[in-house]
Amino acid sequence: MTEIVRYGVIGTGLMGIEHIHNLLALPGAEVVAVADPDQNSLNHAKSIVHPQTEAFQDHRELLEHGKCDALVVATPNMTHTEILLEILETGLPALVEKPLCTTVSDCEKVIEKANGQSKIWVGLEYRYMPAIAELIRQVAAGRTGSVNMVAIREHRFPFLKKVGDWNRFNENTGGTLVEKCCHFFDLMRLISGSNPIRVFASGSQDVNHLDESYDGRVPDVLDNAYVIADFESGARGMLDLCMFAEASHNQEEISVIGSSGKIEALVPESLVRTGIRGEHSLGNIDTQIASNSDIPYEGHHYGSSYIEHERFLKSVLEDSPPESSLEDGLWSVAMGVAAHRSIDEERPIGLEEVMRS
Repeated sequence: MTEIVRYGVIGTGLMGIEHIHNLLALPGAEVVAVADPDQNSLNHAKSIVHPQTEAFQDHRELLEHGKCDALVVATPNMTHTEILLEILETGLPALVEKPLCTTVSDCEKVIEKANGQSKIWVGLEYRYMPAIAELIRQVAAGRTGSVNMVAIREHRFPFLKKVGDWNRFNENTGGTLVEKCCHFFDLMRLISGSNPIRVFASGSQDVNHLDESYDGRVPDVLDNAYVIADFESGARGMLDLCMFAEASHNQEEISVIGSSGKIEALVPESLVRTGIRGEHSLGNIDTQIASNSDIPYEGHHYGSSYIEHERFLKSVLEDSPPESSLEDGLWSVAMGVAAHRSIDEERPIGLEEVMRS
């Protein structure tokens, strides 16, 4: 390993460029190679990185380049499996954008290939948003006592345009509850400290993209849902998702309630509200502002991607396990897959129905 960690970025669309900006601001990181089959995306990346950064239209050429110490994968969801299987052959550490894969079977295929030796970090950066990170810290410190309920609301804007409009179809994304909501299922599992056992969901495509057509096909990605999950610990999780609610004060609201109290995180207001039973009362709770003000690149996710890159770089240098592992990625996808199946079949779905073991 050189003193400077040399990165290759595979996929230079919207999120690939976001990762490049984070790496350019990160001490100890250097982008030495980029790859994308779309020439416009590749040209955009080349205009941002160092003039000597090498550019390839095929990611395999980047892997054969031989001058990278670490990789970032920010390609469309449906391409992750093939690329990750090839990366595992190289032994290089990699940060892959969420979701890990679009199906449970593909996640399991990657895990089987890794054989317990994986250096792959799954990009679940919502863990590091300032308010959410503070909520997680307080819960881990025992402020709520036992965790009984985790409620997450995301009211936001519709899916953005992507190169080739790949994100308009479930077959490419894994479905909205995989593509977008793996973040929230990961948070439920992380906060509760427990694995899910069943999921029940209701959802539909009611507003977004219905007037769009691509080669004669109308998009099929749902735009609103409620999801309830039961966990082994006895905790319950609930997701309230709406993707035509951009006229909202906060995009994400996370509430954790336990035997001792309640903690809320509000994003982007970045407030954390803590109420402890016997210490606080209705309307009389502690409120604090959480901030990443000292981070040099805030980007699309309030500095959380930068923190994630700091942690990933540390794991690369120390050869330590990823904080968000392949198994974390699998569970977050499995919950989304179970939720979609619950909607389709109008019944609760046990996680054993969608996972091999």
